[in-house]
This record gives sequence, C-alpha cells and structure tokens, in this order.
Amino acid sequence: MAEILKLDNTSLEYVLEHAVRLILRGKVVAFPTDTYYGLGADPFNLAAVSEIFRIKRRTADRALPLLVDSIDQAGDLANNPPKLFFTLAQKFWPGPLTLVVPASRQIPLKVTANTGKVGLRWPQAPFVIALIVAAARPLTGTSANLSDMTACSTADEVDCQLGHLLPLILDGGLTPGGLASTVVELLGERGRIVRQGAIPESELKEFLG
Repeated sequence: MAEILKLDNTSLEYVLEHAVRLILRGKVVAFPTDTYYGLGADPFNLAAVSEIFRIKRRTADRALPLLVDSIDQAGDLANNPPKLFFTLAQKFWPGPLTLVVPASRQIPLKVTANTGKVGLRWPQAPFVIALIVAAARPLTGTSANLSDMTACSTADEVDCQLGHLLPLILDGGLTPGGLASTVVELLGERGRIVRQGAIPESELKEFLG
C-alpha cells in the first residue's frame, strides 16, 4: 500500500527529499499538479518508464509527456527545436500548454512510444517545479489513474485506483481539475493543435499559421 504524505509547510523539505530519493531509485510517485494528480518518474530510467506503463495499464503506443522546470531544460530535451517552440514557450509557460517536438537522443524511445517525438510542459504548480529541481531532471507527467478511468483530483482518489501499486502519494489536497493542457505538435515553424484544452484555439491561432 502507498504511503500518503501531506504537503504542508512543516514537513515540506522532508517530503521533497523522500520523494526524490524514491524517484532516483526508479520508483513512481504520485503528486498534485496544476490540473490533476500525476505520476512522476525518472524518464531516463527504462525500468521506471516501464513501471508507469504497467501501473496505468497503458498501451505502448501512447507516449509519456514530460514536465520541465524551465524553457532551457525543455530545449535540451528537444532535437533542434524551431523558433516557434521558444515563441510559444515564452508566451504560455508556465501553463497548460504541451508542446510536441522531435525528442533529443537522450530520451528513451519507450517514452516517445517509438515515435521519436516528446510532449513537454512547464507546469505552474510550485511543488512540481521544486520536485523537478530537486531531482535535477525532468519528470514524467502522465495522469495518476488507470488508463480507462477518470483523472484524479484528490490523493484519496489516487489511492483508490493505484494505491496498491505505488510506494508514495503526495497529498496536496484538491487539485484545480478542469481542462487538461492544450497539446500542440510543432512541424518546423508551423504547428497544429492535436488536443483542445485549457488554452483555447483563439489564443494560439496567430502563432500556428
């Protein structure tokens, strides 16, 4: 059964260190994001990546998005990102926009579902950013739920679905929920919306051509 730790100011440093230790050992941790609860793991650790697919019952043809703590970190994970990547990132990050770009060679193909493309997002949630900084690497950002179930807005919901499969759930209370991030795939200096989300098409139109 998962250990559930609350995110409060009195124990935040301990919780952060504990979570990072698990992640760096190849474990999968659930944490609150700026939308729903997510599953965080080291994307460079193939065993950890495989564990996420197993936990979620996720098919191998569905790539895992990655969460970053800066535009620079995201740029390092992309293979020759176009100017449009940086334009959109500077305009909408941190925020609910996932940018799909060719992945750098450091990202395992399994993360990209063998497509060679990766979805990157800089979230707004301060704790998630602190976790990425403390781990000194991006983290997977897929939702903390079974693939055929609804996304979770509370730690208890995560526990009901996945608690028997996780070592740790970080309880940050009720997450905002709402629409998931808008996903834009970049094709050179053009882009297309592949999933409608929190950022409406009207705000992206002028950039996508």
